[in-house]
Amino acid sequence: MACRNIISPSVEDIALGKAESTEVKELDIADLLGREAVEPDMALMAKNIEGASVMVTGAGGSIGSELCRQILRLKPKSLVLFELNEYNLYKIDQELSAIKNRLNMNVVITPVLGSVQRQNRLEKTMVAHGVNTVFHAAAYKHVPLVESNIVEGVRNNVFGTLYCAQAAINCKVQNFTLISTDKAVRPTNVMGATKRMAELVLQALADKQHGTTFTMVRFGNVLGSSGSVVPLFKQQIRQGGPVTVTHPDIIRYFMLIPEAAQLVIQAGAMGHNGQVFVLDMGDPVRILDLAKRMIHLMGMREQIDECGQEGDITIKFTGLRPGEKLYEELLIGDNVEGSGHNKIMTAREEKLTWNLMESLLSELDDCCHNFDEDCITRLLLNAPTGYQLQKPL
Repeated sequence: MACRNIISPSVEDIALGKAESTEVKELDIADLLGREAVEPDMALMAKNIEGASVMVTGAGGSIGSELCRQILRLKPKSLVLFELNEYNLYKIDQELSAIKNRLNMNVVITPVLGSVQRQNRLEKTMVAHGVNTVFHAAAYKHVPLVESNIVEGVRNNVFGTLYCAQAAINCKVQNFTLISTDKAVRPTNVMGATKRMAELVLQALADKQHGTTFTMVRFGNVLGSSGSVVPLFKQQIRQGGPVTVTHPDIIRYFMLIPEAAQLVIQAGAMGHNGQVFVLDMGDPVRILDLAKRMIHLMGMREQIDECGQEGDITIKFTGLRPGEKLYEELLIGDNVEGSGHNKIMTAREEKLTWNLMESLLSELDDCCHNFDEDCITRLLLNAPTGYQLQKPL
């Protein structure tokens, strides 16, 4: 089902008497993508889910909640919603329970409040529900916030992934899929570096044992997610502007939330232990063009930095934020292969042995315990994350 936003009618429609200025109409967010979503392979979708006990961490987030919606329709035996935020957990539990009741589905839905930083809580939950498949979506993802809260970013993104993975191994979970990000590729920010570290943790654990299959799925931005530019631009336009764009040349890869969730599920079903998958996001989108398109779709005209043609909404350039780069990438190197799915590729990249990873994690834990951000930065720079401190443009 497509996500929809309510927008104003066009000025042309109002001028021609086809609409009142107070009238609203709907815009399909897919219109902003400029391409058709990819139809899923239903056999792959169902492979690790139908009749299984499935757990989603970060179940109340943008990607986590959409994973839960998709999983529910694939008829698991049970669905465990693991979430730290009480209100987000309440919302997704209410929504899924309503769908279940309306469709008379025989699925046990269990909302679980908990932190991925507590391995004992994770293990007790996995054992209690006989979890077969885990989708690990819990993470701090907002680049400037993580840049300002380095210790918590590392604790949640690196150690949260470690504890989830170790719990899965101990509880004999068969399949574990990490939702990663294009910001993990040659990161210039702490968030990206921690997500690359999370990938490295799973790759090291994959080589250490063979009971749990670990796969990682890396993709770019999703349209309409919390913290993304689409809801921000919509709010700014409705308030009369300005619409804030960090840089005129900044580009990002975009995908619809349902499409991304479906491809994550399919990639998780295709994975061999330790594989990194990369989703084909299509062509990158210039954020300035996205802002202009949204302004036009909301029946107005843009005016860039109060110069040029007259317009209704000013677009203001604010400068790149700490850790933000102009161009995101999906691959670290050129070592990419097909996977048998035309929208999913597999990447072969540098990894660490478990012994080296365990030593690195021990040092990182000490740095976090002492709130030593310089120490954390040094370790992330020296690890094979590709992390580089951002240079001013």
